Amino acid sequence: MTDSLDLTVIILTYNEELHIERCINSLLPFAKQIFIVDSFSTDNTVAIAERLGANVLQNPFVNQAIQFQWGLDHCPIETEWVMRMDADEYIEQPLIDEILQKLPSLESTITGVCLKRKHHFLGRWIKRGDRYPLILLRIWRTGTAHIEQRWMDEHIVLNSGKSVVFSGDFVDDNLNTVAWFIDKHNKYASREMIEIINQRYQLFKEDESIEHSDTFQAKIKRFVKEKIYNQLPIFVRATLYFIYRYFLRLGFLDGKEGFAYHFMQGFWYRCLVDLKVLEAERLLQDIESKEGKIQALCTLTGLRL
Repeated sequence: MTDSLDLTVIILTYNEELHIERCINSLLPFAKQIFIVDSFSTDNTVAIAERLGANVLQNPFVNQAIQFQWGLDHCPIETEWVMRMDADEYIEQPLIDEILQKLPSLESTITGVCLKRKHHFLGRWIKRGDRYPLILLRIWRTGTAHIEQRWMDEHIVLNSGKSVVFSGDFVDDNLNTVAWFIDKHNKYASREMIEIINQRYQLFKEDESIEHSDTFQAKIKRFVKEKIYNQLPIFVRATLYFIYRYFLRLGFLDGKEGFAYHFMQGFWYRCLVDLKVLEAERLLQDIESKEGKIQALCTLTGLRL
């Protein structure tokens, strides 16, 4: 590992042998230490990560937020900075150079760094449809941030200080099959359904810490999603969202791959969430107790709520 920067990276993995080497190699130019928090992979993920010099810890998976918080609590982080990466992401060279140049000279009042994410689908950069840039807090001074405890759409949130946005990009480019994409989004839909149901029934305490952060784009998206989108009739909202992305935000210019992505992720997935909400509402309508509702959702989704 290089000692160029006083920075530790945490990556969550489960069966990521297709991606993990690409991810780690893009981090080696600047990361002092890399920790893999693995959910007991059955492929070569752990062996590849260890060969590249990463330290591997393993913990049973519940959801992204709980797993990442477990990593923050159990990885022996001794660096000034911490970074979050997903295994199917990698850093482009201009951002590597920018991190090396700018991170050591940031003022002490700057405790977080937001990065711009590109999304690739079937080998094509999805530039439009409101998908670029997605600005996410991914680097922060150790001890100055936490991860929201949510079942879906969790963000890193600063506890103190301010953030800046670097101009370079990192890429989300999953190389798995379309069947894998569908299965992943089916699981995501169950988790997002839980968030919507919880908004209505208050079954769990909602983490609203993002409201007090300075990550403007994330706050706006959360507000629009919870206060506007989720209040619209089911299925109608998915249709309107697809029209917004594909036509008003020019997603149609992303070609055939773009149509597939905007349709599947911006319409089919949103309809699937709505379908699961409809199913859950019918299931819960005759259950009076909070504990009974939670148990019913556990049985329905297989999630450990």
